[in-house]
Amino acid sequence: MTTPEQLLDQTVSAVRPLDDKAMDAARSRQGSLTKPPGSLGVLEEVSVRLAGIAGACPPPRPQRAVVAVFAADHGVVASGVTPWPQEVTTAMVENFRAGGAAVNVLAREAGADVVVVDIGVASDVKEDEVVWARKVRPGTADLSAGPAMTRAEAAAAVGTGIRVADDLVRRGYDVLATGDMGIGNTTASACLIAHLTGRPAAGITGRGTGIDDVMLAHKTAVVAAAVARVPAGADPLDVLAEVGGLEHAGLAGLVLGAAAHRVPVVLDGVIAGAAALVAQALAPAAVDHCFAGHRSVEPGHATALATLGLRPLVDLDLRLGEGSGAVLALPLVRSASAVLRDMATFDSAGIPT
Repeated sequence: MTTPEQLLDQTVSAVRPLDDKAMDAARSRQGSLTKPPGSLGVLEEVSVRLAGIAGACPPPRPQRAVVAVFAADHGVVASGVTPWPQEVTTAMVENFRAGGAAVNVLAREAGADVVVVDIGVASDVKEDEVVWARKVRPGTADLSAGPAMTRAEAAAAVGTGIRVADDLVRRGYDVLATGDMGIGNTTASACLIAHLTGRPAAGITGRGTGIDDVMLAHKTAVVAAAVARVPAGADPLDVLAEVGGLEHAGLAGLVLGAAAHRVPVVLDGVIAGAAALVAQALAPAAVDHCFAGHRSVEPGHATALATLGLRPLVDLDLRLGEGSGAVLALPLVRSASAVLRDMATFDSAGIPT
């Protein structure tokens, strides 16, 4: 039987760089379309990267989209970093199941499905076609007092994300969007981003669900102390185990699994950004398969995007999570592909240059 770490090694080995020839062809085609060069801005960059992912120019238009919402609880809630009770995580999973959350509404508008992955909700959650039971453990331990989980649990959670990506691709989805739910997850995100970018906690830690100045100062101190505890030279799994969340590990696995299948991923906000940093540390080429759906107002997200080398497709002062920003960007990704495929060239339109 394949262990989670063996699965991780196999998946990382399957991640390949983007196809340079396809990207060169896409750039050349962009230059021949009936528009001034570069006039479609970031859409042109997206189309080139889609060609590199697919290994073809023009790339296929992403048809079937799904938002994978990884849900998990965080023991650090007990240390007073948020005014929201942990029970909200379970209640929101039920809201997702019923189709009443923001991501459900936005996904319907974008023609995307929603799948919720219980990777670490503290309460028991019923499984059905919408909510998948993949619980590694019922929430992390309090990262302010010690490791959030064991290395074996971190590896198992990454492996869960890889298997979710495999399952979604087998079901015919050709673009994956990341989502998340978990009270306390911005604290773990700040820890991961601070450690993986080398930036101080004070410039990374944000207000999450809207905490006041006193609680923000406490949250920042918690993040700084936890990051200082991470052993020097810790590998990505050790970092996840020390200060990460189960949903971060699952999302990192989702990115790796999608990249191994050469399927594009649209990232959501700061939680996805933290998870993508972990994926980047495990397999640098994996992030080339990702698009930043938006820029969150959480301060750590801009730092994460800069380190990842990703430019957000929309910037709407969002800070909800759930996958809301990723879903909003899906039509832009599809449009970038459509322009490269369907727009006339100067030659085909008979327009002199």
